[in-house]
Amino acid sequence: MLDKTSDIAVAAESWLAAFEAALGNDDALEKLFLSDSYWRDVVALSWTLQTIAGRDNILKTLKAQATRAAPSGFAVDPSRAAPRKVTRAGTDCIEAIFRFETKTGRGDGIIRLVPDAADGNRLKAWTLLTALQELKGFEEQLDATRPRGQVYSRDFRGPNWQDLRNASLAYADRDPTVLIVGGGQAGLATAARLKQLNIDTLIVDREARVGDNWRKRYHALTLHNQVHVNHLPYMLFPPNWPVYIPKDKLANWFESYVDAMELNFWTGTEFEGGNYDEKQGRWTVTVRRKGEKRILHPRHIVMATGVSGIPNMPDIPSLKNFSGPVMHSSQYDDGENWNGKRAIVIGTGSSGHDIAQDLHSSGASVTLVQRSPTLVTNIEPAAQLAYATYSQGTLEDNDLIATSMPMPLTRKTHVMLTEQSRELDKETLDGLSRIGFVLAYGDGGSGWQFLYLTRGGGYYFNVGCSELLISGAVKLKQFSDIDGFVAEGARMKDGTLVAADLIVLSTGYMPQEYLVRKLFGDGITDRVGPIWGFGDGMELRNMYARTKQPGLWFIAGSLAQCRINSKFLALQIKAIEEGLTPRLAAPADLT
Repeated sequence: MLDKTSDIAVAAESWLAAFEAALGNDDALEKLFLSDSYWRDVVALSWTLQTIAGRDNILKTLKAQATRAAPSGFAVDPSRAAPRKVTRAGTDCIEAIFRFETKTGRGDGIIRLVPDAADGNRLKAWTLLTALQELKGFEEQLDATRPRGQVYSRDFRGPNWQDLRNASLAYADRDPTVLIVGGGQAGLATAARLKQLNIDTLIVDREARVGDNWRKRYHALTLHNQVHVNHLPYMLFPPNWPVYIPKDKLANWFESYVDAMELNFWTGTEFEGGNYDEKQGRWTVTVRRKGEKRILHPRHIVMATGVSGIPNMPDIPSLKNFSGPVMHSSQYDDGENWNGKRAIVIGTGSSGHDIAQDLHSSGASVTLVQRSPTLVTNIEPAAQLAYATYSQGTLEDNDLIATSMPMPLTRKTHVMLTEQSRELDKETLDGLSRIGFVLAYGDGGSGWQFLYLTRGGGYYFNVGCSELLISGAVKLKQFSDIDGFVAEGARMKDGTLVAADLIVLSTGYMPQEYLVRKLFGDGITDRVGPIWGFGDGMELRNMYARTKQPGLWFIAGSLAQCRINSKFLALQIKAIEEGLTPRLAAPADLT
């Protein structure tokens, strides 16, 4: 493969020029892709998120969508990282960031070229990303094009900025175009993106204060990934912030973000559900704000309630025999009240371990009960391997790189990272195995990231509880060894008693469909289908894109996932509102 920077750049430019010239010519286009290549299009040509695998499938799909979208102007972007040699998913390749445009928008992309041994080592596309960044005529007003504020800053008799904000927030004489349910990172990122596209958006959240969805979590909680990965759109964390952000600090930042970004946010507001009128293209929904019912008619609802929605309370018939308090991990606050007491924590995911450690640190005697095999990785350095690219380059480039990797190659990458982390964590993992802790490494060894993407949990980033277990400071029991619960605690099958004053169920959350069914009924829930996970496809199901229910969208995930994908979700809604795509089209009709 080429070594000189200039030769690498020429190779990338040459491929992009050949690609643009070949659009519409199947024979020419076929010569540019490996047989086992991937194309991920994110809203740019398909108006949805899709991954196409295999050269023949790419050519077929690209032909149809390129005819409609008319992409052109493919060129290496000189403002981004220069074309370079990198290794992705274990494969050496040339990687180049490029820009292009379509009839309706402008986009960015990434091409990765590798030599095709079957064709004289000619450089061909291994992966291709095309991602929409803006719609023509509806560009975000940022930097040099930012609003000037001339009206309220110069009209001494008119309303000032605060008057306008109060009127906007009240919704006294209008309905929001978009109603976002949930005010965590997913809701805030989406609202910020929509505001920049001049889409009237209201966030509703049942908590009393912005940020309470983090603020009210257990006392010791700190983010498990590093600060440079977790920024929200448009407003980066200050450079002096700690590497790992405490929950209350993040919650306060959310509050500041809402104010600074001028987001319309109703706290203390319960979303009670709604129905969709296809003829009018809008919803009729009920919200209850501080005890008063309000009917709203948004055209879109974005469910931003997160992967973790309704607590999962497993059916353990004998648990009713226990005489002490039983609470879900979402209800747990602080261990200080349990000093000198005995606690059983059921579940060995991140919350279970953290709560056990918090109780132990507060002076409680703790037994952690394992229900199923669990992946454990030390928070440093192993758990941070997945974010290594974010320690170099710009946030914009790294977000595009993250977007560009098709799921099968991302999975392959995480298999490799899991193998590396097992070597780094060998001492910890061996110690856990010695005490009977049952370890897992994800389906096919794909690690914690895919456990999160498929089931929302099943792993622990070790910040000290593993050492407590290994030393015996926190006791370990297997749920399968429990005969049943009695008034005093857990009776084991060998007849011994694990005494307890408190039982915490760190047993995860129900799939998001349960909340959708509760709010919208069986018809809409069945129409939408499963949410999150991959199913038979290579994209997260019903996430960040149109669903089969018009006007109903879903966004969830980490701060990074929400920062990245909120842009694409907002652009899709804007395109619908401006008539660039039909309002009632099914997802399959767009591709």
